[in-house]
Amino acid sequence: MRIFITGGAGFIGSALIRHLIENTNHEVLNFDKLTYAGTLSTVESVADNPRYTFLQGDVCDDYAVTRALGAHSPHVITHLAAESHVDRSIDGPQAFIQTNIVGTFTMLRAAHAYWRTLDDAEKQAFRFHHISTDEVYGSLGAEGLFTEDTPYDPRSPYSASKAGSDHLVRAWGHTYGLPVLVTNCSNNYGPFHFPEKLIPLIIARALSGKPLPVYGRGEQVRDWLYVDDHARALQAVFERGVPLRTYNIGGNNEKQNIEVVRTICSILDRFRPRGDGRSYAEQISFVADRPGHDMRYAIDASRISDELGWEPAETFDTGIEKTVAWYLSNETWWRDIIAKHEADERRGLAA
Repeated sequence: MRIFITGGAGFIGSALIRHLIENTNHEVLNFDKLTYAGTLSTVESVADNPRYTFLQGDVCDDYAVTRALGAHSPHVITHLAAESHVDRSIDGPQAFIQTNIVGTFTMLRAAHAYWRTLDDAEKQAFRFHHISTDEVYGSLGAEGLFTEDTPYDPRSPYSASKAGSDHLVRAWGHTYGLPVLVTNCSNNYGPFHFPEKLIPLIIARALSGKPLPVYGRGEQVRDWLYVDDHARALQAVFERGVPLRTYNIGGNNEKQNIEVVRTICSILDRFRPRGDGRSYAEQISFVADRPGHDMRYAIDASRISDELGWEPAETFDTGIEKTVAWYLSNETWWRDIIAKHEADERRGLAA
């Protein structure tokens, strides 16, 4: 199939592209604006493959999207382009409304117009796959899991913008008949993660001898999903998922943030000990919690398992060790980004 991927130079989008080019016969168009968090170095390993094409463009630009769809004639649109950092959404929510809501609306309108030009068989086979987050569900207590039927209760500008885009996608499915799919995933981690996010931020700051900032007491719980497992799940959904259906994707790896940070420190202690022989954990520094910080997310991924046969291959222990090893072997990549974007800092406290 021909797969049109928005945001393919970002963290999850690039993992999906690498997976599809390396493991399938699908053709891929990477449509990306190349904002601060998008870099073509993430897809460098497949850039010369004849089944891969890159086109720089903005999902909010109706003309550019329409032209790209007409030129590529996709069977699937996989919509990943989004502003995704909660801390940045607190400091500057406007970009999140523009990209996540207006951009999704623009994609839906162009996709519907393109879909209407297809013959009946092509219309039946077409899919518009929207990738979202478990944060749209709000905050869980100590018990329970998010299911596909959990009511939406977003708490941050980021999660509210993703919730709005989810509703738009389902509306285009119900109102206009566009064959849409929605997936809501838990926290991703792995290679090429932009160094402002928790795991790469802790690795980078630890190696630079800086304090390791942990919000509150670090007791917030997240379910962690290795990004390559997520890429396989996305393929399963757009190939075999039922239109108008939602699929939650989780790693079955609930961890407190402080557990994650201490695990990273322990791995670094083994892989690259500090010069003074002391543990990186001594650099942990508890800072004021960010506004509206949800306490716990946890995903019930039984639907995608039962219906599509997907299961995560990585446990948190195996995935985090691979991730730390990758960052140790690719210091130039993340140090260049930090130098250019001041990415190794915590945002979201100015409010």
